[in-house]
Amino acid sequence: MDRHLLDRAHALAEESFLAGSGPGGQNANKVATEVQLRVNAYKLRLPPSVLARLREVAGSKLTASGDLLVTARQYRTQEANRTAARKKLEELLEAAHRQPKRRARTRLNRVGKTKRLKAKKARGDVKAKRGKVSRSDW
Repeated sequence: MDRHLLDRAHALAEESFLAGSGPGGQNANKVATEVQLRVNAYKLRLPPSVLARLREVAGSKLTASGDLLVTARQYRTQEANRTAARKKLEELLEAAHRQPKRRARTRLNRVGKTKRLKAKKARGDVKAKRGKVSRSDW
């Protein structure tokens, strides 16, 4: 992934600060330290395959309008949460750029194939013997 994309994402990011949710403590509900980054994924001009992977990776963080919402609230200062949110954004974009490895098809040799078919036949015979007992079998 190129650095220009990350720079563009950071430039397009809109920051908003929220008061922390959850139980109160010293300054917990008074100081707005939680950071929420909002980046429009369509403005990043990602290739279609990367955008599709971003939808999978981001999950509910990607809204229907294409906004990517990243929040950070684990630290007590705005600055630390800001860097954490930007790092999360970079990790999401890097994960979307990573192409999954193609699965190599397994090849079964003749011996393995006959062995598998014998096992299937034996299992089928066991299941066939489980049926109802008819009067003629007595």
